[in-house]
Amino acid sequence: MLLGVGLLAAVLPGARADGLDGLIVTDPLTGVALDGFDPVSYFTEADPLPGLPDYEYDWQGVPWYFANAANRDVFMRNPEVYAPQFGGHATTALSEGYLSDGDPRLYLVVAQRLYLFYSPATRDGFIASPGRVIEAASKHWAAFAASHPAPDTTAATSAGGLVASAATATNATPFPAGLVGPVAPGGHDLAPQPATFLAPTP
Repeated sequence: MLLGVGLLAAVLPGARADGLDGLIVTDPLTGVALDGFDPVSYFTEADPLPGLPDYEYDWQGVPWYFANAANRDVFMRNPEVYAPQFGGHATTALSEGYLSDGDPRLYLVVAQRLYLFYSPATRDGFIASPGRVIEAASKHWAAFAASHPAPDTTAATSAGGLVASAATATNATPFPAGLVGPVAPGGHDLAPQPATFLAPTP
């Protein structure tokens, strides 16, 4: 089954897994992370807020938008805490060896980390066994990140002229068993994007 979807992605050149161009999933039209949603707002609001270009910050070679200057400044101090795990790739798909874009509207905040999914069903699969999914996704992510080094962002600056710090490619943290955060409201009924197959790690 893994091979079948992998072949499908190879046959369809338009199959999206934007992370193949880098470690962070970006909007294919704007190049902005999280489709322009404010990453800090996932932790502070009931629903994520759309960010504004006025509050942009470049991290790991990708622009991130924020709803206000305070959220931008919080992110700048510790982006690894607020950025989605696995660069915004779909967590459950990654745990199965696929690289697929996560949907910023389908998420969970678990143990103070943001995880994205490409469908409500994959989010539900995560809820059923979060520790197993995170562990498997972390292994696949480490292999992918090792073959796709993060850009050197030590000289990158934000709109405010502040220097970004380079981050490690693997920002997933160990998952404490039994902790599952609230499920995000909403979602969408669109079919998931085709996934890219990752070779299994030894």
